[in-house]
Order: sequence, then structure tokens, then C-alpha cells
Amino acid sequence: MEHQTHLFVCRGKHVVHVNEVPFARSSLNHDDIFILDTKSKIFQFNGSNSSIQERAKALEVVQYIKDTYHDGKCEVAAVEDGKLMADAETGEFWGFFGGFAPLPRKTTSDEDKTDVSFPTKLFHVEKGQAEPVEADSLTRELLDTNKCYILDCGVEVFVWMGRNTSLDERKSASGAAEELVRAAERPNSRIARVIEGFETVMFRSKFESWPQTTNVTVSEDGRGKVAALLRRQGVNVNGLLKTTPVKEEPQPYIDVTGNLQVWSVNDQEKILIPAANQSKFYSGGCYIFQYSYPGEDREEYLIGTWFGKKSVEEERASAISLASKMVESLKFLPAQARIFEGNEPIQFFSIFQSFIVFKGGHSSGYKKYIAENELPDETCKEDGVALFRVQGSGPDNMQAIQVEPVASSLNSSYCYILHNESSVFTWSGNLTTSEDQELIERQLDLIKPNMQSKPQKEGSESEQFWDLLGGKSEYPSQKLAREAESDPHLFSCIFLKGNLKVSEIYNFTQDDLMTEDIFILDTHSEIFVWVGQQVDSKSKLQALSIGEKFLEHDFLLKKSSGETPIYIVMEGSEPPFFTRFFTWDSAKSSMHGNSFQRKLAIVKNGGTPLLDKPKRRTPVSYGGRSSVPDKSQRSRSMSFSPDRVRVRGRSPAFNALAANFENPNARNLSTPPPVVRKVYPKSVSPDSAKLASKSAAIAALTASFEQPPPARQVIMPRSVKGMHLASWKLFTSKSPICIGV
Repeated sequence: MEHQTHLFVCRGKHVVHVNEVPFARSSLNHDDIFILDTKSKIFQFNGSNSSIQERAKALEVVQYIKDTYHDGKCEVAAVEDGKLMADAETGEFWGFFGGFAPLPRKTTSDEDKTDVSFPTKLFHVEKGQAEPVEADSLTRELLDTNKCYILDCGVEVFVWMGRNTSLDERKSASGAAEELVRAAERPNSRIARVIEGFETVMFRSKFESWPQTTNVTVSEDGRGKVAALLRRQGVNVNGLLKTTPVKEEPQPYIDVTGNLQVWSVNDQEKILIPAANQSKFYSGGCYIFQYSYPGEDREEYLIGTWFGKKSVEEERASAISLASKMVESLKFLPAQARIFEGNEPIQFFSIFQSFIVFKGGHSSGYKKYIAENELPDETCKEDGVALFRVQGSGPDNMQAIQVEPVASSLNSSYCYILHNESSVFTWSGNLTTSEDQELIERQLDLIKPNMQSKPQKEGSESEQFWDLLGGKSEYPSQKLAREAESDPHLFSCIFLKGNLKVSEIYNFTQDDLMTEDIFILDTHSEIFVWVGQQVDSKSKLQALSIGEKFLEHDFLLKKSSGETPIYIVMEGSEPPFFTRFFTWDSAKSSMHGNSFQRKLAIVKNGGTPLLDKPKRRTPVSYGGRSSVPDKSQRSRSMSFSPDRVRVRGRSPAFNALAANFENPNARNLSTPPPVVRKVYPKSVSPDSAKLASKSAAIAALTASFEQPPPARQVIMPRSVKGMHLASWKLFTSKSPICIGV
């Protein structure tokens, strides 16, 4: 069959919206991206008002057309709006339109207008009819697991499907949503389907209250239906609906054989702590640490701040300022961390190995605060009574935290060290293991090295032990709950005049991290602020503020603590505990140029082949204790010099980029994306919208979304994969679709 020439318009900074338009000069404008698909070459025309990010995302469509309809062998050309005709490819492009002529300025049309004040309405679907739900406010309790609902937000229309509904009911609800949109004559409205238990942030944000977890009782048959529906939407459901066993101790994903330096903050200054005491912190103090460790082919750095629970705000601000200057002096290469006492991540504990937190403090800020407020100084004294809770998983991850010296501070799941000037007791709870008890001896060597301890077992304590604690009392037995890591979510960020706006990117991959932008990866227990190389210096310095604003707004509606650890990660220097959430190619972070230039090189010729470079060292194993050397072999001296920093080497080629689009394991599929269907106006039937060469695709879409798409060995963009395959093929039907919203 002879190839037909098509013209498509692409819109979207992080998600591609594609629509075929008439093959005519009048279809072009200065604001959008256009793709001209000819027999021998694909042209991407970049409107002068389009952004770099929009141009880069449109290349995903070019890649798909090239691989699907040209067997990956045609040429690709980029044409810039306003470029001189002397450029051969520009002249060739305009030749398809009968020669160059200036484009008119775009005028505001009805399609560009959005009714931002549209009232949100909830409907329940009964026998194919949408009936309004009367309620004073929208809450999660209004949604019944045995029913389907339509949430009409104007441009966005959601079809919510209870887990216990049948496929016929879901199909009927989708039809009711389409009829609702047609009757209201809103051709720009997009319909997205969400399944109970897999609601997107955008959907949940429309409700005034949404519980963190929803208990849903569902039969095995119903579970299978949900899995089947998700699978047909392009979601990898392996293990998604099963309960994943919670790991007792997470892995640090960082080389723990590096070098550490620690400073205490005193007013506006930082004071270097001797190596022998650098793991001993005070609750009333602020600290800065710098950790260097072997990376793939250069030394990597992590610079962080730690704030004690009783530290003062002035010294916290001073610590952040001093740490930021350290990062800036190293050209923003180090990753940066902000950590609060009691919320330390596993990376922090693994770096310090043996970590002790004492009450009180020695900084001038803490002393001043105590004096001004006439508070008792809790700083641990040699002749005082002190109680320490011992915790951790082994010699490379153990902590001793000083707590109130009273019986209610005990916990049956932990071991404790209790001492005064003349006596030392060790106490083991009934729920502790031999490994827990071994940690006591190791910590005794650091807290009271020259005194013989008196072991106490829960239930058989001596009177002297209870006397030191002021008598017996009730105490808990369950382990202290820590924030657990959960499905990661990626957000693009806009931060202007102190206001933060975010947009979630579903089924994300490394390619979504555009060098001009800032992104936030939220794993629930930690958040990462990723900053692209081409972000301006002012915005780079605001990265921590962006992370704090994100926690403050609680965009995922999960009631995050404002003291959740925040990491700031610079493009090209991503630490392994960040890259583990992606299928990572470090060569992509080492590329120069903007996002469009990078992707264009890949689309044109698969990227420039790069020679293999021998690694500087054998990568360490992050999973076992074998990666940790004996303490006597581990150097903690720091011989840092900026001259030691070497440019990160590039690994071979980018030909894996296209393959990653199709590989479900190369994308994060924790959050199923909404699936968007075409809504035809009354005057246009699906059949009339078909193109001769694409009739099968249109028929597959309009028949039923429950029918699985035919298997095709094609390369699909990440943002397309979340949809029914036929929906992507619809971009040849002169009808608007929305990819991956």
C-alpha cells in the first residue's frame, strides 16, 4: 500500500496530546509542534512559541511513527519556525506546502478556552443512566464498591469503577460519560477511567476528604477482573494486587566504605568534630556531614544537615546556609540531604555505622535558648542517670538513643543501657533477639567502656535497677513505627514567587527527567528533589524550599511529616539510592544540550556510539554485610580536594532507549494511568472518522475497551504504553486524543 502523507499537531510539556489535522499550510501555527509524515522522511516543525520540553516530548511521537510505519529506517528532520530558507531541510519541508509563506498569528478559539469555574458534579450510574448524587461535600464515603460513578469536572471527566462491578457495568458507565459530554457539547473534555484502590492523585484531589488507606473486600473473581482490566490498559500487574511482605530492614543502596567528616554548628560557624567523636550527636544541636564514596568512575559526595529535636531555629538556618555553600563551592555536584532526629533514613545510619544521640547540647544557640526560657539543661552528665535505647540491625547499623530515665521509656522490643556514676545495667526486652542483645555490648564500649555491666532480663529486674528509674510503671511492647517506603510518585514542579505547582507523571522513566526542569520523587518515607543541569542558579538554590513546600502541601494526601528526609539531587550526580527507582543509564545524565537536542540525536541515529570505559573500581554489593569492611580497615580521614573530581564517563550508546519504551520493567508502573477514550460529536460517527489504512485500529477502540489489543512488535513511547493500543493508533484519525494524562 502506498504511503499516505499525514500532518499531526502535538501539545504537552510532560505528556503528549496528539491530533491529526488537515495536510495544509493553514493548519500550522507558531504555538504548537507539528509532525509531517512523508514517504521517505519525518519532519518535526517546532513553532517559535513552543517550549523545549514540548519539542522533546513530540519526538516520542516521531520515534513511534518511524519505528511503526517506516521500520525504523526513514530520515528525521527538525525544522525551526522562522529558520532561513537557506537550510536544505527547511526548504524541503516547505516544499510539501507549495513553498514558504509567513504563518498568521494564532487567534483565541473556543478550543483554547477552559471554563476554570466549572462546578464539580458526582453522578452514579444506574442501568446506563447518570443520576446526580446529592451531597453537601465530596467525600470518599460517597463511592460504593458495588457501583460506578462519573465525576464531572468540566475538561476532566472521571469514570470511577468499584471493584465489585461487572465489566458490563463499567462499559455502561463509560458510555454514560460519553453521552454526558456529548449532550453538554464539550468536545475538549477528556474522559479518564480509574479503578477503586488505584485512584490517581488528580482524582483524589477533587474530594474534600480521602482516607490514606481504604479497606476493600474483594473476591478472587473480582480481583481477577481488576487485574485483567489493568493489564489491558497496558499496566504490568505482576504482584500489584498481592500483599508485598514488608522488609524488616531496608537496604542503604550506597557504598559504606567511604570517608566521613562531621561539623557541629555553633551560632554562624561550623566546628570540625574529631573522628573519634563524629558519631556522637546531641539533641540540642545541629550538624553538617560530608561523605565521599566511590562511584562508578569518580568520587561521589553527599553533604547533609542533621537537626536535633531540641535544636534552635537560628542554628538550623545557619546549618542549611553553610551546607549549601559547601555544595555550591563544589559546583552543585554533591547530593544534599536534610534530616531530622527520629526520621533518619537507612543511608544516614549506614554511613555513620554506630550512632549515638545524647540529650542536651553544647552550642551557644541551645544554651541561650535554655537560659532565656529558664528550662533545665538535659545535657548528659557523668554523675547523672542516663537511659539509652539500643536499636539497629548489626554492627554497621546500630544506634543508641538517650531517652527519659523512667520505666515508661522501656519497650519489650528493644534493649537498653542504664547507668549512673557508679553502676551500669543492660536490659533486654522479652521480644528481643540474640542479635539485638549483641548490640548492647558494642554500644557499651562507646558509652561506658571501663565499667562492668549488670545484665537485666525483662521480668527479673533487680530493685536497684527500678530505683534508678524511679520505680516500676507500664511500658509498650511494639517496635517504634517508622515511615515505610511505598509506591514512588514523580512530579514536575513550577516554583514562582514562593508558590509551588506540581503535576504528576504516571508510569515514569528516566527520560521524563528533563534537564530544564525540577522534579520531585516522593517515596513516602523520603523525597528527592531532582534538579536538571540547565536549571538556573537561583532555582538550584531554592531546591530545598521546593522540597519543604511539597511536604507542606501534601500533594499525595498522605499526611506526610514536615520532617520527612529531603534529598537534593543534581543531574549527572544522581546517587544509587535515587537511581534505583528507575532503569538507569548514567550516559543520559552525562549528555550535553537541552532535552530536545538530546532526544533528537537519539531519534535520528540512535545516538552517538561511545567507547567502553573501564570502571574505576569494582561496584560494591549493597545487599549484604560483606560490603562492609572491618572497622579497623576503614579509613575515616578525609583528604578531599576539588581537583580529584573527574568527569563522569559515558557508557555505550543510547540504542536501549527505544527498547525501554516497550520493556514494562523499564518503567515505574505503581500508579496505573487513566485511560482516555475518544468522544465523537453527534455529527461524526466512528466509521466516518476512519482512515482506510487504519480501520482496524478505530474499530478496536470503539468496540469495547475490554477487548485486548492485538499484539504488535512495535516500539511505543512511555506515555503511550499506559493506554489501550488502539487509542495511540487513533492519532491518524483526525481526532484528538490524550496520551498518559
